Amino acid sequence: MTHSPPPGAPQAHAPGPQQPPTTYPQIRAGLWRRCLWVGLGLWVLTALVTYATKNTALLPTLILLGSFLVPVCFVLWAYERHGRDLGVSVILGCFLTGGTLGVLGASLMEYYLLHPSLWMFVGVGLIEEAVKLGALMFVLRRQPRIRGMRAGLVLGATVGFGFAASASAGYAFTAAVSTEGVDLRALLGTEILRGVLAPFGHGLWTAIAGGVLLAHRRPDGRFRLAGPVLGTYLGVSLLHALWDSTHGIALWLVAHLTVTGHLDKELFAQGYLPHPTDQQEHLFTLFSVGGLALVAALGVTWARWLARGDPSWRNTP
Repeated sequence: MTHSPPPGAPQAHAPGPQQPPTTYPQIRAGLWRRCLWVGLGLWVLTALVTYATKNTALLPTLILLGSFLVPVCFVLWAYERHGRDLGVSVILGCFLTGGTLGVLGASLMEYYLLHPSLWMFVGVGLIEEAVKLGALMFVLRRQPRIRGMRAGLVLGATVGFGFAASASAGYAFTAAVSTEGVDLRALLGTEILRGVLAPFGHGLWTAIAGGVLLAHRRPDGRFRLAGPVLGTYLGVSLLHALWDSTHGIALWLVAHLTVTGHLDKELFAQGYLPHPTDQQEHLFTLFSVGGLALVAALGVTWARWLARGDPSWRNTP
């Protein structure tokens, strides 16, 4: 027999669905913007002080700030928007592993397996994309719960940006060292260029490959090298190769359009046209910038298509 509560008595409510305890820190929205502007200001200040004082002891600070600023900000953005449930430790693990083991593994394999040829950039793309996917699998080997397209896009991008940050630091250091001493202008130019292009390179390619890889991961945590995974790996490796060879392709197009007679193969080994005309310089800029824009557009379109096909991408925590 049931009894109704007397009038005016507090009503009992059935408990709603219980939310799992929060296991990740609550980072305020927009942190990536603050990091970007503060980091950019510090980089400009360091560059000005280095230029004014000629103090080479500031070069490591300048190189690290310029190389890591954009990759770190993009990883923060991805974490804030789509990866809060993945955990900070996984994000850090992917970034650091992609930046250390990824670069070391790629350097060793390229040193022993590649030689100068027309197909060298294809080999670089295949090796570096394989190493980055290997780094992603290494970090997630004991975390079978992490799978799905969204997790793969976020963590793949994190590995790629870690790789890009370490590679950019190496390129900046190489640009700074010359036979005449420290070339500060070359260092700053390299960091600005690679910072602007960073969102459309390693992070984007590994996000695509990582998304498909984790979308086909088994519930028990085992990785499946299924047809879509291998096809995606080959596809992003091709985008990588096209990106790296844009300079050579632009040079080849300019030479064929403006140079009459036999083309010397040494021209492509040198990587530039001797005594170029104004027309050749304009054409080279058009083809090289246009080629990079085309490859970037293909990668962004591919990543957006994968994200739109995954419902969890629109319902992230």
